[in-house]
Amino acid sequence: MENMFPILIAEDDPVSRILLEKILVKAGYEVAIVTNGREALESFSKKFFPIVLTDWMMPEMDGLQLCRAIRKNISTGYVFIFMVTARGSTDDMVAGLEAGADDYLTKPFNRAELIARLKTAGRVLELEKSLKDANEEIRILSITDTLTRCYNRTYMDEQLPKELKRAIRYNRPISLVMIDIDHFKRVNDTYGHQAGDAVLKELVRSINRSIRSDVDWVARYGGEEFLVVFPETDFEKASVLVERLRRDISQKTIQIKEKEIRITASFGVSGFTSSHSLKEISYETMISLADESLYQAKEKGRNRVIGRAIDD
Repeated sequence: MENMFPILIAEDDPVSRILLEKILVKAGYEVAIVTNGREALESFSKKFFPIVLTDWMMPEMDGLQLCRAIRKNISTGYVFIFMVTARGSTDDMVAGLEAGADDYLTKPFNRAELIARLKTAGRVLELEKSLKDANEEIRILSITDTLTRCYNRTYMDEQLPKELKRAIRYNRPISLVMIDIDHFKRVNDTYGHQAGDAVLKELVRSINRSIRSDVDWVARYGGEEFLVVFPETDFEKASVLVERLRRDISQKTIQIKEKEIRITASFGVSGFTSSHSLKEISYETMISLADESLYQAKEKGRNRVIGRAIDD
């Protein structure tokens, strides 16, 4: 079924407005009407319109100015713009196209031609949407660990500096947790690599159940090591949350074919509170401190949480 994109009409002449609305509504389009370019831009602040039919001559902001403003300011998606005017010279058409219009309709317009051109605009917008969706899918794949479906190292390297910068700029807490599965090689050697993969997947599921899906995030740091980022969470609170996660993992039974596997993990925490004033701290430093704590947890017998708060 053909996609009927919403249409915004910017037309100051009441006769033309009524005629356009009647034709488009009868054809099945959702239509909104304004009388000038300024009102059209105000409409975009409330709702996105993929198609705009704009008159050339209008008070306050004419069609050319509206075209330029849409191209400069509207970033939600592509807007297909029709310039509707009695001006029919080549110079006028060129001026409209250079201002950002995609197509041109002269008054009085033919109903069949108008609908046909709108269908063409719809096909262009569908193609644009398909390309945008494909690019977004590629972007998501590029930052996702293929096995566990959590974020990968690429995403971590891009996002973590932003998280830390924001925390320091707005004087907000943030904490990091390094997680390593204890004796993971033994799992692979005893039960096989498929079992090892299942363990990694279950670990990430356990982490995701324990964190805020809209704030916190987890990335695969490498091998059986994972990094969890807790924005808006100070060191003390993060340590409590991680201890709860540690207990959950240690009590879990993972079913692999006819075998039941139990695992434990070690945790290293680093973080600072909202009172932290050290501006030169880097995300590499925070990772290093969490990694040092993880190493200590391993040295002291595994299956434990050790952390280090970053003092002022």
